[in-house]
Amino acid sequence: MIILGLTGSIGMGKSTVARMFEDAGIPVFDADAEVHRLQGPGGALVGTIEAAFPGTTSSEGVNRVALGEAVIGNAQAFARLEALVHPAVAQSRAAFLAANQRAPLVVLDIPLLFETGGWEKADKVAVVSAPAEVQRARVLARPGMTGARFEAILAKQLPDAEKRARADFVIDTGEPLEATRAQIDRLIACLAGPRGG
Repeated sequence: MIILGLTGSIGMGKSTVARMFEDAGIPVFDADAEVHRLQGPGGALVGTIEAAFPGTTSSEGVNRVALGEAVIGNAQAFARLEALVHPAVAQSRAAFLAANQRAPLVVLDIPLLFETGGWEKADKVAVVSAPAEVQRARVLARPGMTGARFEAILAKQLPDAEKRARADFVIDTGEPLEATRAQIDRLIACLAGPRGG
């Protein structure tokens, strides 16, 4: 099995690329979706987070706004939250890998792959990238997004140029979807070999 780490800065099209891998039959572990599941209604982390940060959960799961307010600007509180979340996500990732051990290729979709050291768990890394003006237009089109918020998010992420330099593969999403899909198909053929039969 080849483990492909998939990452990319905000607005680069990583979610679209991850769906293309899934559509091609490649198992994908979505770290963000797993965090949402663990923190959602009945999620395994809800009770633990409530104990550590009282008043941040309800029957609907973790209130992400309230939790954000509890940890933002407080490095110690943020580290305490990460100490709860990261091991749970790692356990889910290990279960995913075990369940898909016969697959020739799996994808770990991790937004902060380089920032959190997740790249060390991958055999190869693919970075999703687009021209800066395309990225900016995509992000600013999102509901509630502002230029200042976009810049604050970018400041927490490794610059796109550095991600591209560290990648084994760069997937350009500044092109039409068909061109991106063709890149994915070539990448799968390269890593997983001929399919079917």
